Amino acid sequence: MEVSIVGAGLVGCLLACYLARRGHEVTLYERRPDPRLEGAERGRSINLAISERGIDALRRLGLAEQALAEAIAMPGRMMHAVDGDLTFQPYSADRSHAINSISRGALNGKLLDAAEASPGVRVRFGHRLTGIGDGTLEFEGGIVEKGQQVVIGADGAYSAVRARLQQLPGTDFSQQYLDYGYKELTIPPRKGEFAFDPGALHIWPRGRSMMIALPNPDRSFTCTLFWPHEALAALDTPEKVRAHFGKEYPDAVEVMPDLAADYARNPVGHLVTMRCDPWHRTVNGVLVGLIGDAAHAIVPFYGQGANCGFQDCVELDRCLDETGDDFARALELFQRRKADTDVIARLALDNFVEMRDKVGSRAFLAQKRVEHALERVLPGRYVSRYELVSFSTTPYAEVERRVARQRRWAAAAAAGLLIAGGVAWRRSR
Repeated sequence: MEVSIVGAGLVGCLLACYLARRGHEVTLYERRPDPRLEGAERGRSINLAISERGIDALRRLGLAEQALAEAIAMPGRMMHAVDGDLTFQPYSADRSHAINSISRGALNGKLLDAAEASPGVRVRFGHRLTGIGDGTLEFEGGIVEKGQQVVIGADGAYSAVRARLQQLPGTDFSQQYLDYGYKELTIPPRKGEFAFDPGALHIWPRGRSMMIALPNPDRSFTCTLFWPHEALAALDTPEKVRAHFGKEYPDAVEVMPDLAADYARNPVGHLVTMRCDPWHRTVNGVLVGLIGDAAHAIVPFYGQGANCGFQDCVELDRCLDETGDDFARALELFQRRKADTDVIARLALDNFVEMRDKVGSRAFLAQKRVEHALERVLPGRYVSRYELVSFSTTPYAEVERRVARQRRWAAAAAAGLLIAGGVAWRRSR
């Protein structure tokens, strides 16, 4: 089968590798110039936190070691209080698990290399999709590619492929914007070393806003502000920027010499959740499917955007196995994945509130200590939701069901202990 993939980002490149392994001829179309030559778009590169779902997808193709060669392991969060107090929160009870900080641009470059090295894969840059015709793909500049059979949109949250499906009767689509934006900043190396501990995802929770920082191999940190739009717009002079950061992030402002210039130069990004149903249609005789953010864009607060998209590739590969590479039936079967992506979309929104408001509270820290104690006492039987989401490949919907069962069991056990304690106390009298 000849398959066209629109979008040569992370998911499009990985999917090309999976399809090439199955013996299909693949053409990747990308609207941008080659990012390996042009560089990543400044200010919109929120570092990735690759965890088990993404690693599993890479591992199945033998790409994990190469793709993650420059990743930095982060086994926990480091909370920064306004007074400079630091609190480390490990992700797992025994600190054996870590998420991995990696540059989106660096990983995209490695996956482009892998796709181009796969037999039967061609990559065409500078192709901005404008339409899907009768067996054709139409691109800006009057370029028309004929003989299309299967087209898969892997072109992100603002997908041109999905926009075509949205024009068809029976396609449901929704988008939910947060009233928050994000802005990227940089903490450069300090005397050639990391300014903060590189073995953690750093968070400055400040109620209605927060800043995070992830380490890079060059010993810098990529910082991202998640603030209400009005707060981002209010800092419209260098003096206001420095004064605000000096008040809210005093330990960070000391190591951000280019703060005011970065703040003025880098754009504000938007945070959106997008849902589409179904993910596949036939358009003018062309079988069209969606994958990754094109099908289910989510906000970044569970660190699962790329991981979820990579797991999509594994699931579509599994569907092709089950249908003998019948793409029409496989894309129909792939729709079962929507139950999982709906769950992680909701969890990502919930986790924003946790990261922004709760992680610094005593109640939250006490809850985490209880969770880790249960994980140590009942290894394999009690596993936290974060652990299941980030450090397993358990389907997201099953994670929710398991966590609900665990909570019912824990509540029943606690009630039993209270009753037993009451009986023993009465007898002792």
